Amino acid sequence: MTGNEIRATFLKFFEQNGHRVVPSSSLVPHGDPTLLFTNAGMNQFKEVFLGLEQRDYKRATTAQKVVRAGGKHNDLENVGFTKRHHTFFEMMGNFSFGDYFKKEAVAFAWELVTSPDWFALDKSKLYVTVFGGAEIAPGTLLGVDEEAKSFWLGQNVPSERIVPIPGLKENFWAMGDTGPCGPCSEIHYDMGAIASDEGHADCQFPCDCGRFVEIWNLVFMQFNRDSSGKVDPLPKPSIDTGAGLERLAAVIQGKLSNFDTDLFQPLIQKAGELTGTRYGKNPDSDASLRIIADHSRAATFLVSDGVVPSNEGRGYVLRKIIRRALRHANLLQAAASVPATVLPAMADAVKLEMGAAYPELEEDFARVQQILLGEEQRFSRTITVGLKKFAEFTGDGTQAATRDTKSASLSGEKTFMLYDTYGLPRDFLEDLARDSGITVEWPSFERAMQEQRTRARASWKGTSKESVNPAYAKIADTFKTEACFYFGTTSKDARIEAIITKNGSVNELKAGESGEVVLDRTSIYAESGGQMADIGGFYDHSGTQRLADVSGAFYPVAGLVAHRVTAKETLHVSDRVTVIADAQRRTHIMRNHSGTHLINAALRNTLGTHVKQAGSLNSPERLRFDFTHFAAVDPQELRDIEQQVNEEIRVNTAVETNVTSLEDALASGALAFFGDKYPEHNVRVVTIPDPQAPRGFYSKELCGGTHVHRIGDVGVLKIIGEQSVAAGVRRIEAVTGAGALEHYQNQARLLSQLASQLNVGEDALLSTVEKLSQTAKQLEKELESQKRKGALGQLDELAAKTQLIKGVKVLAAEVANVDRDGLRQLVDSLRQKLGSGVIALGMPDGDQVALIVAVTKDLTSKVHAGKLIQALAKQVGGSGGGRPDLAEAGGKDTSALNSTLRSIPSLLEPLL
Repeated sequence: MTGNEIRATFLKFFEQNGHRVVPSSSLVPHGDPTLLFTNAGMNQFKEVFLGLEQRDYKRATTAQKVVRAGGKHNDLENVGFTKRHHTFFEMMGNFSFGDYFKKEAVAFAWELVTSPDWFALDKSKLYVTVFGGAEIAPGTLLGVDEEAKSFWLGQNVPSERIVPIPGLKENFWAMGDTGPCGPCSEIHYDMGAIASDEGHADCQFPCDCGRFVEIWNLVFMQFNRDSSGKVDPLPKPSIDTGAGLERLAAVIQGKLSNFDTDLFQPLIQKAGELTGTRYGKNPDSDASLRIIADHSRAATFLVSDGVVPSNEGRGYVLRKIIRRALRHANLLQAAASVPATVLPAMADAVKLEMGAAYPELEEDFARVQQILLGEEQRFSRTITVGLKKFAEFTGDGTQAATRDTKSASLSGEKTFMLYDTYGLPRDFLEDLARDSGITVEWPSFERAMQEQRTRARASWKGTSKESVNPAYAKIADTFKTEACFYFGTTSKDARIEAIITKNGSVNELKAGESGEVVLDRTSIYAESGGQMADIGGFYDHSGTQRLADVSGAFYPVAGLVAHRVTAKETLHVSDRVTVIADAQRRTHIMRNHSGTHLINAALRNTLGTHVKQAGSLNSPERLRFDFTHFAAVDPQELRDIEQQVNEEIRVNTAVETNVTSLEDALASGALAFFGDKYPEHNVRVVTIPDPQAPRGFYSKELCGGTHVHRIGDVGVLKIIGEQSVAAGVRRIEAVTGAGALEHYQNQARLLSQLASQLNVGEDALLSTVEKLSQTAKQLEKELESQKRKGALGQLDELAAKTQLIKGVKVLAAEVANVDRDGLRQLVDSLRQKLGSGVIALGMPDGDQVALIVAVTKDLTSKVHAGKLIQALAKQVGGSGGGRPDLAEAGGKDTSALNSTLRSIPSLLEPLL
């Protein structure tokens, strides 16, 4: 079986057994701040397991894209050097949401793995493990999972092949410190003695030498653990399993390494072509080819799912993956003298192998290749910049000719800066230091590395997403809040179903108290999809007495709206209220939300269909629309986009909304945003018709927000800004309706004020400003010339202040009436005039201090300008550095300038 056939067979088996085949979710976890990347098949069902969401199926099966290269799960440094570590892999699994439990899960797994009709693995090579007992909470002991063991025995697994594994580390799973948890059961395959990484000839299961490979893990969600550690049985025990496609393919295809399967070999061969390297000839080059193949899969999928290289968060991990791949590609290309870009071609190979299973790769592939190419080019420049910084840190010690004469060392902190800030990989730094005769303080480098890892982990802890408040969960079992906000801003006779405060569920909320109120129906829009929540109030039946202020609303559970309120009168559960949203504010938000749909369509029409929404905000004041694009939008394109949008507004067609299935919506041409979660049924489609458009509409999107009734109600849309927010992601800000009018009036007022100040008509304003600009530039040149003359005019006066210290000329003086460029010119002229010596000049620079030190070449072996300037900078509350012959610094303490310059002779005497 090929890897693609194994994936299809797995899904087919469970589909035939009543499971819904659910597509893989994005590698960027939607709405889950606890995760860096999707790292398990159950991530997209997390809210279902927690009771936060209900779906119309109880059984599911998936082949889920997974990345483990950052945060808690980080396999990056092992990839390429082991048989089974990957940054990107596919986790196949089956899930039960309170439907079946251990008996059925065990039976499904054993049938699929061993039946001649399915994977047909040799039963004599299989072992299973069960939970062997442990203290799962203080004072709570859980014994061997005899129940799971009995079910394996029921599948005729020999008892000697069912092994209890004690402890919490291996065979007990928990979603977090609190929440669902339970024992696990694993299936392992005996690869034979040849697979032992430690050369064991006759070891026994469960030896961890590499011979016995885990191919499937069955998690039995059996308990709920509260904050005190108490463990209670779940009312609806559930199943979560995971089978790694790459490992299963290696077993089924009879390969010792995942990289020898058909999932990787085409990519490895492609990497070999691009680098002039043959696989299987050399262990070092083989490892590099495996790294390129694996990392190309990860990079291609991450960029496809909207991650862009950057210096923080997900983008930082992606950049590390890309640069590790490029580092190994460069090593191979240097040896083979084959210069070529690698990642765009590797991405094409990934799409060829995996595009059928993951069609999202096809949708935005030009953008994927463009970003990968840009990052590859950036890395090439990084190497050049990093080498210059290395030379600066080591006193220009990178030339082979000077290698024998140097005995310099490089601190671990500076080495880590080269690694972390300038992007030079560690093995590259090791080679560079060795070739340059530089000793690196690796222990302090490791400390800096560990501190960075700690910071990275801390930045991605997020907030624990525990089980939903029991009050919300109970309500969600019986009803959903009726959404009246699509039909107006008032809902009468709404019933209070629950009141939640920081102390939990209560029956009343007294005047002056704040809490969250759940109603059976509401006209208050709850924040979602980039649209801000409504504000408003609860009123009595007549709509005249205000009972509570509503400052916003949200979804604690899918379909259930909770209102953030402050009571003005006492509210009780089961009270009936009239709900009124701020209608004027809603109207402003609706205009802006419809405006984002117009801008999205105009961007795709103008820039290309590679443009994808990457975020939005629809507030009463303005709209913000983030989108994927690899270059700034030039002014003419922005004008075209704005013009097109306003032409569409003037067409004034009626906006259409309808509810349909996800499949039918996508088939009709509606845009969905990959990574967002949509139900399979009852999705809302918002259409802006256009009879002149080829498809009969200008815009068609899946959207749960509120919109204008006719597109002309937007009034007018004015783009007020376009900028970059991340690599490959741009942002447009715009205003509509009254906001646009206010913007026009402000601009007109500013124009009028400028014309008045310059005493010209508005039509002559541009030419007048151009003339003033030319005059200002000319005056600046003349001023700079005068400053330079003034600086050189001080030359003789300054040189007269030279003193001898142990026979060496030393000049330390304060100068005035020069800028920083003049200061540099002055120190160069003084160095030439003295011929040999040390010059240190300082000057006030506004509320700062500027310092410069120059040392003639004959004295740099005794006096290092960079080290001297560091000592001086500390005295003026600043920092600096530089070469042995020239260095600069700045500081904040202008009052310390004179004393700092006077300290120079005492600093130099021990050195001369």
